[in-house]
Amino acid sequence: MSKVYQEAAAALDGLLRDGMTIMAGGFGLCGIPENLLAVVAKSGVRDLTVISNNAGIDGKGLGVLMEGRQIRKMIASYIGENKCFEQMYLKGEVQVEFTPQGTLAERCRAGGSGIPAFYTATGAGTPLAEGKQTATFDGRDYILERALTADLALVKAWKGDALGNLRYRKTARNFNPAMAMGGTITIAEVEEMVPVGAMDCDDVHTPGIFVQRLIKGTDYEKAIENLTTREA
Repeated sequence: MSKVYQEAAAALDGLLRDGMTIMAGGFGLCGIPENLLAVVAKSGVRDLTVISNNAGIDGKGLGVLMEGRQIRKMIASYIGENKCFEQMYLKGEVQVEFTPQGTLAERCRAGGSGIPAFYTATGAGTPLAEGKQTATFDGRDYILERALTADLALVKAWKGDALGNLRYRKTARNFNPAMAMGGTITIAEVEEMVPVGAMDCDDVHTPGIFVQRLIKGTDYEKAIENLTTREA
């Protein structure tokens, strides 16, 4: 059965439902699955738990789902660029589980590797440790962090083939590989679809075994969060 779908709506057909958990790859607005997120927003599904490094910005990326009041809970490391999210949080309209960035990446990777939990020194002795199991190893305190998995993982890659093998480019490699591992179903959108065998095995960042569906994305905006230019 082919993993390749003609468009994002077809790839997501039959998978979206209220209350599900979605992992969304990307770092800021770099490497986000624009086509797939647009379909999720248009579908109107609600009460979502979304796992992502950040929540996009107003009107871009996950920010569109936030404005549509589709997200019930965010598990993220940073939300500082989204004014809508800030107001929803202050009003109690959305739940937030803050996780240090490296810990978030490892929670996703661990989930995809079948590791249910792990100890980390990050956050030990801070409010992040409240309610979590702690232990001491070699005189240093650690907290137990649970792995993360999702019903659906949406990722963006630079290149992909019909088997689902993926290669990311530069900053877009942040979080996408780990989240591609953590979904019960993983859908990838790629900028370039290449023939099977065109990528050397050493150039494959996500093996196709983790990817169930993929599309060739179109019309990428690749928005910039904060455009800074040098004064003339």
